[in-house]
Amino acid sequence: MAKDQTVLFHSTIFGPIRSRRLGVSLGINLSPDDGKVCSFDCIYCEAGYNAQGPGTTGLPLREKVRRQLHDKLSVMKTGGDPLDVITFSGNGEPTLNPDFPGIIDDVIRLRDEFYPEAKVSVLTNSTRIFTPSVAEALKKVDNNILKLDSAIESTMRLIDQPTSREFTVKRVVEGLKEFAGTGIIQTMMLRGEHGGIVVDNTTPEEADALIAAYKEIKPREIMLYSLDRSTPEEKLIKVEKPELESIGRRIEEETGIKVQVN
Repeated sequence: MAKDQTVLFHSTIFGPIRSRRLGVSLGINLSPDDGKVCSFDCIYCEAGYNAQGPGTTGLPLREKVRRQLHDKLSVMKTGGDPLDVITFSGNGEPTLNPDFPGIIDDVIRLRDEFYPEAKVSVLTNSTRIFTPSVAEALKKVDNNILKLDSAIESTMRLIDQPTSREFTVKRVVEGLKEFAGTGIIQTMMLRGEHGGIVVDNTTPEEADALIAAYKEIKPREIMLYSLDRSTPEEKLIKVEKPELESIGRRIEEETGIKVQVN
């Protein structure tokens, strides 16, 4: 059963907020201010389902993002406000914005000018890593955080609901190898039910498949997390931290890759 859940962010630059994974974070929303544009339709997305529509404001242009970020960082710096990270997140998939590569260049320049110690992070669902300009832009940021919620095709399709049939676990794992040693793989752990079908990516079978995928991808780090806010699918259950930590220990032991649990 779905809740009537709508977009979270009604501006291009938002925050700063305290992120449980990244610290004091200033957000950049490259999706519309009043709608959702995404290549996934995740059952756990805090911004709601894609069915709510793309809204009317359109994707923000590069110059608008540059100008608004400049003004915000200037005010924060003058006020002595702390900043740990500038994070691309928002009401959908940021790499769908056609100005994404240029915006990354602008953000890095502005970060260097105002808060050179801050990191630039991108939360991406990995659907656009096959586009060379997007892949090259992702390689420029400090934290290239790439989604892999399951390495079993049926589970991935149930949880993430990709809008393209061409997006498969096999293809994305192969593509993620391009970021070996630098990319961070982020996996949402959850259980429950969707459309009458049981959802659970915490089982031993799921962990085995993820471990095999992580070994192939060889990321710099793995992030495991679970539900923190309301979701459009009502029948989902948060995986509590002790269980996440147990899963994380097994993954770390078998892969040799650092696992961060949030």
